[in-house]
Amino acid sequence: MTARERQGPLDGLRVVDCSGMIAGGFATTQLADFGADVIKVEHPEGSDPLREWPPYDEREEPRPSEKSEELPPSEGSEDPRPSGDGDPVSLWWKSIGRNKRCVTLDLSTAEGSALLLDLLADADVLFENFRPGTMEKWGLGPDRLHEENSGLIVVRQSGYGQTGPRSQKPGFGTVAEGITNWAHVNGFPDSKPLLPPISLADLTAATFAVQGVMFAVFERDVGRSGGSGEGQVIDMSLYEPLFRLFLSEVEAYDRLGEVRERIGNHHESAAPRNVYETTDGYMTLSASAQSIFENVAEAIGRPELVDDPRFADNESRVEHADELDDVIEAWTRERSTEEAIEEMEAADAIVGPVYDMADIFEDEQYAARNDIVEVEDDDLGTLKTPAPVPRFTRTPGAVEHAGPRHGQHNDEVFLDELGLDEGEYDRLRDAGVI
Repeated sequence: MTARERQGPLDGLRVVDCSGMIAGGFATTQLADFGADVIKVEHPEGSDPLREWPPYDEREEPRPSEKSEELPPSEGSEDPRPSGDGDPVSLWWKSIGRNKRCVTLDLSTAEGSALLLDLLADADVLFENFRPGTMEKWGLGPDRLHEENSGLIVVRQSGYGQTGPRSQKPGFGTVAEGITNWAHVNGFPDSKPLLPPISLADLTAATFAVQGVMFAVFERDVGRSGGSGEGQVIDMSLYEPLFRLFLSEVEAYDRLGEVRERIGNHHESAAPRNVYETTDGYMTLSASAQSIFENVAEAIGRPELVDDPRFADNESRVEHADELDDVIEAWTRERSTEEAIEEMEAADAIVGPVYDMADIFEDEQYAARNDIVEVEDDDLGTLKTPAPVPRFTRTPGAVEHAGPRHGQHNDEVFLDELGLDEGEYDRLRDAGVI
């Protein structure tokens, strides 16, 4: 089974994604954006829950032949999908499912697990996020997988990792954000701990997973002496990547016994740094470097601030951040965001507006760099979606299509590429294996 040709630096890398939800989904999206052939595996009778997450768009004309078999809502729960003449289409799924091929397979059956082994025979990477022990129960643990493909890199994503006293507990990003210090330090001093407005733990774990895959591929194929040729297991929890982002705080507690508290938009190591109100909105400013602070003082007509002992250096400014913010905001509140930014930038201060998504769609910088691209979609006609990041000069990533339908590529993968006999294919499909 040969990986399809795709554009990007990862052309030739085959990834089988048996995970659901965000962490594995976004990791494989990033790999797919840059050319990896990602085959997404879902259960025949229950798709990835993200296919049912709002916001939704509705097809103008439902296509009965395209309806996927779905599990009913849990007892006592409300179906969040909107009613209407057209089939609801999750824009969450259209985003996170882009550039992937989707097949269905029941891994809990002997025939389903055998087909997965066939899919993995020449694959480079497998993603899974079942509760630890589930793959072993199905006869698909790493030892068995490496018997069939010794070069396979197995990414195992779970709430707490494969080991430790909590390893058997289910975990979501919200819990990870709570136990990693993140919620504790996020917010203002008089507020309760705040969770992020995005799936931060999942998205951070996804990015670290991509990093881990690239490390493992390099070790296997290149390395110091031409590569080991061997795959390995990447044990990726949801909480550890987010915890790793707290630079200096472990060391500060170890050496000084310091526990960071909530300080709002301030930074514990730099000032001024905040969001400042204007006559028509807000702007951001950061000026920890001495020269930039001097530029800010000049811009607001208060050059004497530079000689004020409270603001003489960054350490003093951090200690007196509220007083300094009051001075700066008294100036910004007399100007529109555009006016304040223009005057600040004229003095070489580092500032910017606070955008919502509508602002981003109108911004000339985003437009100049094509940060939002448009793709054709079978369900929605056209769809705008973020461009791949980062940018490459020779082998850029690309968005070929948005998230496919449930099982859309079954025929292509199982019949055309895996070479399954049509009669056997029909039998497995009727039995619910595919």
